[in-house]
Amino acid sequence: MAFKDGRGVAQSDKKAVRWYRMAADQGDAGAQCSLGAMLANGHGVAQSDEEAFRWYSKAAAQGHAEAQFGFGSMFKSGRGVAQSDDKAVQWYRKAADQGHAMAQCNMGLMFASGRGVAQSDQKAFQWYTLAAGQGHARAQCSLGSMFAEGCGVVQSDEEAVEWFRKAANQRDAQAVYNLGFMFAEGRGVAHSDVEAAKWYSKAADQGHAQAQCILGLMFQNGRGVAQSDQKAIQWYTIAADQELAQAQCCLGLMFAEGYGVVQSDEEAIQWYRKAADQGYAGGQCILAHMFEQGRGVAQSDEEAVKWYRKAADQGDARAQCRLAQVLSAGRGAARAEAV
Repeated sequence: MAFKDGRGVAQSDKKAVRWYRMAADQGDAGAQCSLGAMLANGHGVAQSDEEAFRWYSKAAAQGHAEAQFGFGSMFKSGRGVAQSDDKAVQWYRKAADQGHAMAQCNMGLMFASGRGVAQSDQKAFQWYTLAAGQGHARAQCSLGSMFAEGCGVVQSDEEAVEWFRKAANQRDAQAVYNLGFMFAEGRGVAHSDVEAAKWYSKAADQGHAQAQCILGLMFQNGRGVAQSDQKAIQWYTIAADQELAQAQCCLGLMFAEGYGVVQSDEEAIQWYRKAADQGYAGGQCILAHMFEQGRGVAQSDEEAVKWYRKAADQGDARAQCRLAQVLSAGRGAARAEAV
């Protein structure tokens, strides 16, 4: 540990690996687990999922909780071994039964999603509670979500806010975002756009793409912050660069309308297309509109119909209505398609 953490000696992953390997070869479970982690992450040694799996296996078989968790994670992700939710649950449970908080949290996740076990919100809630009680931030956030949605527990916005705060105090970005949402909606707390913007800003600074997009909307509309199209553009761009389709669509709108930026249908089209290519119905619908109007692209009823149909198939009411109108006029496809 001294070489790995640089405690009393110059930090050196390579030397740490060397000493871990010597101890691991003698059967030390802790060293076997640490060596597995170094191999899994490529720290001080060539990255190898297969070797990581082998060393985690040795330590897990000795009952080492952290190794059992790592072993389960290899099965869950299919790294170094054939993917198996059943085996992931088996090893997570062994670690969780020893009080391993992250394993308990993952057990909650597996029950919540029904992976490797029969889906059960009640059991997910039980596991999240155990991990949250140990201060595990992600479990605290998940527990808050279960209270907010009434999954596996009596719905309570007040309880949700309490757990979100606990996780947010540990800088869990999703919990910080969720607090912003609760203030924006006035759920479990008094409604406050100012407080919502504060929490969204914190989450945005941590790289939370959805928070970045919503913060952009708040700047665009002047909700909880001074109105600023330039700051809206800034946050939309950051979120759009993370491939958030909603933000790409919002950025396209800013270019299309010339809000906070020089108006450009060509730039708008680029962002709308990025969102549409991700399957975002809003982006598909507005891209279809641009083709129909010939804005930023050569006018094409055929392309308009194609994109309206993609959005309509996802239930977008605007796209469904416009598609019917375009087809009824016999544009872009045979008139009979509208029937």
